[in-house]
Amino acid sequence: MDNRKISTVLQKIKQAGVSWKTPAVVHIGKSKDPFRVLISCILSLRTRDEVTEVASNRLFALADNPQKILSLEARRKSSKRNQKASPGVSKLALAKASEIEKAIYPVAFYRKKAQTLIEISQELVEHHNAEVPDTLDELLKLKGVGRKTANLTLILGHGKMGICVDTHVHRISNRLGYVNTSSPDATEIALCDQLPKNYWMQLNELLVLFGQNICKPISPLCSQCCVSDQCEKTGVGDKHR
Repeated sequence: MDNRKISTVLQKIKQAGVSWKTPAVVHIGKSKDPFRVLISCILSLRTRDEVTEVASNRLFALADNPQKILSLEARRKSSKRNQKASPGVSKLALAKASEIEKAIYPVAFYRKKAQTLIEISQELVEHHNAEVPDTLDELLKLKGVGRKTANLTLILGHGKMGICVDTHVHRISNRLGYVNTSSPDATEIALCDQLPKNYWMQLNELLVLFGQNICKPISPLCSQCCVSDQCEKTGVGDKHR
C-alpha cells in the first residue's frame, strides 16, 4: 500500500469515526496537561476505556499534579503511624487502601499503579521541578513509562510531533499492508519513515477508534468496514465477519 492509498484509507476511517466514542486518554488530552495525559496513560494499560476515564477524573479531583499526589501519600503514612500508636487497631484497618488506590479502582493492577504514580510524582518533583519532561529519553526514564505512554504524552500533552504505536496501530498498519513488522517498536520506525507527517499526530486516535469498533483483534468486522476493498487483510484469512 503506497502513501496515496493510505491517505485515502485514513480519510475514510476519519469520516466513519465521527460517531465513535473518543478514546479516554485522547479526551483527557484535550486539557493539554502533560501530567494528566501521562497519568491517564498509566491507568489505561490493560483497562477498559470507560473505566480509565472515570478513574482518571476521580483521581484528578483529588490530585492533579505531582505535589498533590505526594501529599495524599504523606497523609496516608501519617494516618498509618497514628493508627499503629493506638491500641486495639485491627490489621484490617491498618491495611486500608490509600486514597489513590480507592480513586483509581477498579483499573487493572490498581495497587501497583498507585505505587507507580507515587514514584513518578516523586521523580518529577525531585528531578524535573514537578514538570513532565518534554523529551522521549527523559520520559522513558520514569517508572512504568514505555514508548506508547511517552509518545502519547509528547503528542497530546506537549503538542510535539510524533507517532504513538499501540497494539491497535501495530495490528492495523500491518493488516492494511502498509507496513510489514513484527513489533510495535518496529512499526513506529517504519511509520516514521513512510507515513506523511500530516497524519502522525492523529494516527493513534484514528486507528484506536477503528480497532475498537471495526478492525478488532479477533474476527474483525470486514463486512462493515469502509476500507475493506483497499485492505490487504494480512493475517486475517477467513477469520472475519
